[in-house]
Amino acid sequence: MAIQARSETSYEFAPPKLQNLLDDDGYLHQYEGDFRYRYTQFKKTLEAIEAAEGSLLQFSRGYLQFGPQFRPDGSMAWMEYAPGAEGVFLRGEFNEWNRVKTPFKELEHGKWLLEMPPDENGKPVLKHLDRVRLSIVSKSGELCDRISPWTSYALQPEGSFTYDHVIWNPEQVYKFKNKAPPVPENLKIYEAHVGIASPEPKVSTYKHFTEKVLPHIADLGYNCIQLMAIMEHAYYGCFGYQPPFAQCKAWVRLDSHSVLRSQFAVRDAGGAEGVDRHCAWPELVVLLDVVHSHAAKNTLDGLNMFDGTDCCYFHAGARGNHNLWDSRLFDYRHWETRRFLLSNITMWMDVFQFDGFRFDGVTSMLYHHHGIGTGFSGNYGEYFGLHVDTDALVYIMLASHLVKKFLKPDAILIAEDVSGMPSLCRSVEEGGLGFDYRLAMAIPDMWIKLLKEKSDDHWDMGAICHVLTNRRYKEKCIAYAESHDQALVGDKTLSFWLMDKEMYFSMSTVTPRNLVLDRGLALHKMIRLISQSLGGEGYLNFIGNEFGHPEWLDFPREGNGFSYYYARRQFNLIEDDLLRYKNLAYFDKDMNLLEDQFKWVSAPPAYVSRKHEMDKVIVFERAGCVFAFNFHPTQSYADYWIPVEREGGFEFKLGLCTDCGRYDGFDRLDMTNVFKVYPKGIDGRCGSLQIYLPSRVAVVFVPADVYVGMP
Repeated sequence: MAIQARSETSYEFAPPKLQNLLDDDGYLHQYEGDFRYRYTQFKKTLEAIEAAEGSLLQFSRGYLQFGPQFRPDGSMAWMEYAPGAEGVFLRGEFNEWNRVKTPFKELEHGKWLLEMPPDENGKPVLKHLDRVRLSIVSKSGELCDRISPWTSYALQPEGSFTYDHVIWNPEQVYKFKNKAPPVPENLKIYEAHVGIASPEPKVSTYKHFTEKVLPHIADLGYNCIQLMAIMEHAYYGCFGYQPPFAQCKAWVRLDSHSVLRSQFAVRDAGGAEGVDRHCAWPELVVLLDVVHSHAAKNTLDGLNMFDGTDCCYFHAGARGNHNLWDSRLFDYRHWETRRFLLSNITMWMDVFQFDGFRFDGVTSMLYHHHGIGTGFSGNYGEYFGLHVDTDALVYIMLASHLVKKFLKPDAILIAEDVSGMPSLCRSVEEGGLGFDYRLAMAIPDMWIKLLKEKSDDHWDMGAICHVLTNRRYKEKCIAYAESHDQALVGDKTLSFWLMDKEMYFSMSTVTPRNLVLDRGLALHKMIRLISQSLGGEGYLNFIGNEFGHPEWLDFPREGNGFSYYYARRQFNLIEDDLLRYKNLAYFDKDMNLLEDQFKWVSAPPAYVSRKHEMDKVIVFERAGCVFAFNFHPTQSYADYWIPVEREGGFEFKLGLCTDCGRYDGFDRLDMTNVFKVYPKGIDGRCGSLQIYLPSRVAVVFVPADVYVGMP
């Protein structure tokens, strides 16, 4: 049973543009009190921060106040927040790792301060790349090894699974040479993990990613990169989703060759000048995958039990533990937790100039039940009431307000939310949480379910269209056919569901074709095209899936003998002319290039004019283009009439056809043909086209008068 909405008259502030939201969705009127309550808590929190800290921006620059701060005169101040500690000490190479020789001084409000004068040469006592750790005295008198939450660089000592804090204070600090590119409206995201980006079974490098993978991404026509697992994390197999910290400062991995310091600026370990990625690929914007929903339980090199208590940054007791993820949950009402997480956001934008963020695990943040054992039916009562974590909502509103008002007004904010909470992607002023997009997580689930449970002739065209178009009015979605979730061991990629063992035996062009291969290649292209063109206002692809990457993704762990064999992306497959993988990559590239011409991703939602169950045909119009999909496994249609909202005589050309030989199709359509609209109204449209639509083929008709062709 839904919990009753709060009274409208109970709260002090109302979002100034709330009426916009209520006008767009009349079902939200009964929950106006909830919106007023959320906004009131946000306003009061913001005013408290401004009164105590000067401004939200200043509050969010905790990374310039906490941790080691080096001054021009060579002195250093180091502040930590540890309210449960009885003592705090610094140890490291500088004092021969003595655990109690260098104490911090206790200040108010749980803060501790260490001030170190310069050495006899006027230089900092702590040198660049010195290793240090903290010693925390708990209430019980135990001396605990810890690492600062504000660590800017960390390394694992040889033979150790835990990290040391490594002082990062180089003489040369990298400075950007070029401005960030404008944020594209037709967002096409390439989701990437640097560590798996090489065909070799190893942890790949930023240098390899910069030199080899970035040109590939740009060539494919993607205009945005979403980077995963940039924050250092002790367990490689967690995919970066269980960082010890949410981290305020980047633990940037420094290998023997290079380090990614300024987005894709490469700088070697000695601190030499690097190459600014904006110069080489000016069109690519870069998003960071951030994890503010939880943190790992690590104690020796994490936030957990930092001051000897379980509630320094987290909820105490059972509320501070995520039962499913076995991780710690942040107390978003806590002053210093807010500072820490907001500083994380500001640091990434100040220092690394990221263009936005994808927030992981937002559903877990929104509700006290964290989405565990909860099926969201769409009933509005599921999104309002006491089961909603208002403290987390206020934190998200603060974060989006910080980004949009102070850091980068055109920044991109994406939420990973499966619940479908209303107003998630509306502005804070309208009563929303301030995200720009939510991930359309139902779409990949639908495709996997269809491939697992239903034969092709039982696919429901209406149900497919419903899932692809079912999104909240004026709340944008990122559509995708598959992401990293589907690639991980335990699941299969689309290509593996479609072709299974034929991926090993039939992908050579010298091997005779078979029905499984033909079906798999055809549906792989069709699924990706209809997901991009009908499913949202943005599009996402996971690294390697554009060419039907074989096998799954499995990070080294005890169960696989700590092997890196499956923790890689085999880009070498598209370089072999005797393999069919290159053809799928060609299709992905041409799909993106045609989208660039007509920008259907950012156009108003499509008009679906036909979803014919017997024919297994879907037809829709978007951005002036006409899309026709024939999912029938055996039936091709000659002289087939499809509806179009154009006057008679208007001319279309074929802009894209999944059956082209370039994409390893059968070339059953002539791409040079011109198609004239007949003044014959069908399916509620004023005109129609007569076409040949082969089995398992999708085509895109584009206006002939503006089509410039494919490069």
